[in-house]
Amino acid sequence: MNNTIVRLVTVTGTYAPLAAASTVASVNVSCPPGNSGDVYIRGDLDEDVPIEPGEWHDLRRVDLAELYVKGTPGDIVKIIGGTW
Repeated sequence: MNNTIVRLVTVTGTYAPLAAASTVASVNVSCPPGNSGDVYIRGDLDEDVPIEPGEWHDLRRVDLAELYVKGTPGDIVKIIGGTW
């Protein structure tokens, strides 16, 4: 079954996954322009990969539980997509 995913994730100062349980989906991950700073995704080599306010990326068939983000506490990551 295909499910729509629409989420606002509040960022903390330490890395946290975008989903609590395995959720494989194709999504657009964006950071609203009103965020106060960069949001960082933990890269596959454990480096901090910045996403600037107003930036977005389309990700295909990724497990949201394996995508970890951190940044300025209170900033937002928006996720829109689905499990198709």
